[in-house]
Amino acid sequence: MIDIQRILSATKPLTLSGAPAGFLPWLMSDLARAAPARAMFIAADEAAMRAMADTAHYFAPEIEVISFPAWDCLPYDRASPSLRSTSERLAALAAIQQKPTKPQLIITTVNAVTQRVLTPFRIRQMAAVLKAGTRIDREKLTELLQSNGYVRTDTVADAGEYAVRGSLVDLFPAGEAHGLRLDFFGDEIESVRSFDPADQRSIARVDGFTLLPASEVLLDADSIKRFRTRYRELFGATATGDPVYQAISDGRRLAGMDHWLPLIEEKLGTLFDHIGDDVVIVRDAGSTGAAQGRFDAISDYHGNREAALTAEPGSYRPLLPDALYLSADEWDGAIKSRPIHLATPFREPESREVIDFGIDAPRDFAPERTKGDNLYDALAAHVVGLAHSGKGLILA
Repeated sequence: MIDIQRILSATKPLTLSGAPAGFLPWLMSDLARAAPARAMFIAADEAAMRAMADTAHYFAPEIEVISFPAWDCLPYDRASPSLRSTSERLAALAAIQQKPTKPQLIITTVNAVTQRVLTPFRIRQMAAVLKAGTRIDREKLTELLQSNGYVRTDTVADAGEYAVRGSLVDLFPAGEAHGLRLDFFGDEIESVRSFDPADQRSIARVDGFTLLPASEVLLDADSIKRFRTRYRELFGATATGDPVYQAISDGRRLAGMDHWLPLIEEKLGTLFDHIGDDVVIVRDAGSTGAAQGRFDAISDYHGNREAALTAEPGSYRPLLPDALYLSADEWDGAIKSRPIHLATPFREPESREVIDFGIDAPRDFAPERTKGDNLYDALAAHVVGLAHSGKGLILA
């Protein structure tokens, strides 16, 4: 019997032993249904996050699953995260701002949790509701989309893109499963329909939608002024010849500009600021090693940028690591300041700090692989052994 209430009422982190990867979606689904607000799972990496998100619906189709990925680019990169990645992140943060109407499970990664994000106030400030009957000039709308990180294309095919064709404006907002087609009559939205980007055919009428930015970097007048001031204060007046400084000063988007987000935004927060205090959190056993690897990588990339720094205008001028990322001490403090429970597949004796679920990991055929034995024969022998012991068997 799963001791859910003991986990929910814990005031200090627990070790959830005997909880292999295949059991975690079941456990997290139960926690999401029993939690007073919502549950959150911190996976070691992107693959584990996606696997959890796909599997949780199998055990509990009624729960709402929100995935919050990390940027899909390296620290201090000259490339920006993809529009799909930032759109998914913003859609997740916007969804968390709303009071859950059904059991909710947030799934994220160590990389995502250890990076600073836009504040809850900023997320609420950026959202705009559009629907049939809304009056907005098409030129104003295109300017809004452009400043919010959307990319203008001839045909909308992916998240973060928009296209204008006469009285029609197609766009693919963050958090939407399909593209949306806005049909204007003058300055009024006459209708909103969803469409399939694959064949561009309309699907159904939509009552309304929340327009979220496609990028976490918003280039309005205030943010540009703030960036210019802070960049000069940090790197001196001679740095005004840098391509990133010139592009943002002109209101132009430049690849890699996201890595100077702390200079653009008034302040940044963490994912913990968005979820509140009444969320039950479980982290994967691999999260400890993943966090250490993350902090080491950030330090290495920053050191390499510092070593290559020159006075030339095109030189990469990196921010200090703690401007955009949590430090190792901050991460450890976050774990200790709230009950973030650790799930491990290894068995441990029950105690005040340990709950043993008694679930064994699946049979590992590594020894047979190492010896070069026939895996099919090994599997058949294992299946026969389970059948003789009276245990049920599922092959998946």
